[in-house]
Amino acid sequence: MQERVFIAGAGPVGLTAAASLVRSGVPVTVFEAGPDLSRESRASTFHPPTLDLLDDLGAAKPLIAQGLTAPKFQYRSHDYGLMGQFDFAAIADATRHPYRVQCEQSKLTRILHDQLRDDPNFNIEYDAQVAHVEQDASGVHLSIERGGRSEIRSGRWLIGADGARSEVRRALGIAFDGFTWPERFLVVSTPFDFHGVIPDLVSVNYVADPARWHFLLQIPGLWRVMFPIREDESDELAVTPAFAQSLMADLVPGISAYEIAHLTLYKVHQRVANTFRLGRCFLIGDAAHINNPLGGMGMNGGIHDAMNLTGRLASVWRGEMPPDELDRFDRQRRLVTLEYIESQSIRNKRNMESAGPEFRDALRDIATDPARMRDYLLRVSMIASLRRADELG
Repeated sequence: MQERVFIAGAGPVGLTAAASLVRSGVPVTVFEAGPDLSRESRASTFHPPTLDLLDDLGAAKPLIAQGLTAPKFQYRSHDYGLMGQFDFAAIADATRHPYRVQCEQSKLTRILHDQLRDDPNFNIEYDAQVAHVEQDASGVHLSIERGGRSEIRSGRWLIGADGARSEVRRALGIAFDGFTWPERFLVVSTPFDFHGVIPDLVSVNYVADPARWHFLLQIPGLWRVMFPIREDESDELAVTPAFAQSLMADLVPGISAYEIAHLTLYKVHQRVANTFRLGRCFLIGDAAHINNPLGGMGMNGGIHDAMNLTGRLASVWRGEMPPDELDRFDRQRRLVTLEYIESQSIRNKRNMESAGPEFRDALRDIATDPARMRDYLLRVSMIASLRRADELG
């Protein structure tokens, strides 16, 4: 048996877990099913407390240098224009990073990998798919499929950070309850300069509309525009450039042709695993919970999972805490996921589907009340969810 912690998945959550453990002197092997680190854009928003946690790992500064700093975000609508603007400077006393950073998650994975690769406690294996998991009192035993062959690897603990279709979760038989939204989401990426045609635009903008809401998020070199795709609109239709152009034509009057860098269509789920811990095995990130992307809480919640778990696991590894300390990870992170991440992301979607005046008035009430403004920013920044986890003991 190898005296190591195994991690399935080399995405931003899995490599954050690896970096935290290695920093604490715990040896780690990461099994990545793909041939290399993924270059998919996917999540692109890093919240203030996530930056604080990454700063503790030495990863925040290089991420900020490669990303776009977004201290403000806006809510708009076609009928009312700018309905509300919020500035994270109002909670600067609660975080070292009072802003979001807009940057593709693939940038973070490479930053973490570059920091880890020469450490003797770190090892990563590619084309290594976790196919089966068994465990006993002393460790975990994995079946790894590689190049059509299977091999057995044994270690002390296993962290499943292998995404929404997690093979670790499946192998452990953990249910993934929830639902799938009837709409799919289409992300259109374009280098078009929206700042030049929409007055007072910031880098993070949510546009409410009952017929077809959208968001506008800026990352270095591109804007990402997301639209809901109705049930009666086929996948084949949705990914055609002509259909994307028809959606984009509603953004700015008089502009009907955009350069489109790429299109991404995906189903949207709200699901939470029935447990985040089973014996010597754990689930974090999308393997444990998935939600719609409005508010950018998925990847951030996964990084919070990783840091919560690995701090405890390192203490147990060194014999400073008993193994039942790890039960607190499931108790804290699963309840916080249900109370904050799932409920807030659903609320965000409902707000975007609003006809306008009620949501506009609610935003105005928040913006004119300093106490409510502070509470709101603590919640949407995910600082409140981390504080709630600490309260759960």
